[in-house]
Amino acid sequence: LPAPHQIIEDMNKSIFGHKVTSKRSLVYHGWVTISSTLVGFGIGALLGILLAVGIVYIPTLNRSVMPWVIASQTIPILAIAPMIIVVLGAIGLTGLLPKAVISAYLCFFPVTIGMVKGLRSPDPIHLDLMKTYCANNTQTFSKLRWPASTPFLFASFKVSIAISLVGAIVGELPAGSRAGLGARLLIGSYYGQTIQIWSALISASLLAGTLVYLMTLLERLTLRNMGGRFF
Repeated sequence: LPAPHQIIEDMNKSIFGHKVTSKRSLVYHGWVTISSTLVGFGIGALLGILLAVGIVYIPTLNRSVMPWVIASQTIPILAIAPMIIVVLGAIGLTGLLPKAVISAYLCFFPVTIGMVKGLRSPDPIHLDLMKTYCANNTQTFSKLRWPASTPFLFASFKVSIAISLVGAIVGELPAGSRAGLGARLLIGSYYGQTIQIWSALISASLLAGTLVYLMTLLERLTLRNMGGRFF
């Protein structure tokens, strides 16, 4: 087990001792991983929101799709990740996209569950009030359900963005990637470089914390513009 100062020295050398375009730079590998993370998060978040809207407004989807959404998360990601990479590789899709799909697979579930809860959160009296105003479903959604679901949405986003990073790293392992934090972990394990492994792990943790913090700032800005208050 490496000493803490050895890990710090390795991280300092990997971050500041090489150009950001060098494959020895942690910044380079971090950027490769975060690219897959953000693409996967975008796909998963959009899919989760669309599924949630369908589940809330279409009873048939609630009964038929929701159980499958829950069941999808019982499959270990380490088991399904190689399958996704092989299937997409067979049709010529390699590089960033397979890793983004794995990230999306992990992150769509929290968004779906959070948005379903949020879209159903308005009080019945408020829904009845919208009916007295002769509001249609679109108006009720935009004026009541969507604003009410925003806090739930951002709570889901903060969970999903971190899970997306995990998905991107997991996707780099079976893909045999030569770049990314997952690749650094894999190479370090091959050659017994425990310091490199710990540097990549700590970098991934810091990156996840930064993404969650940025999402928190975006949440506060959005809710403040919507008239929300923070204590």
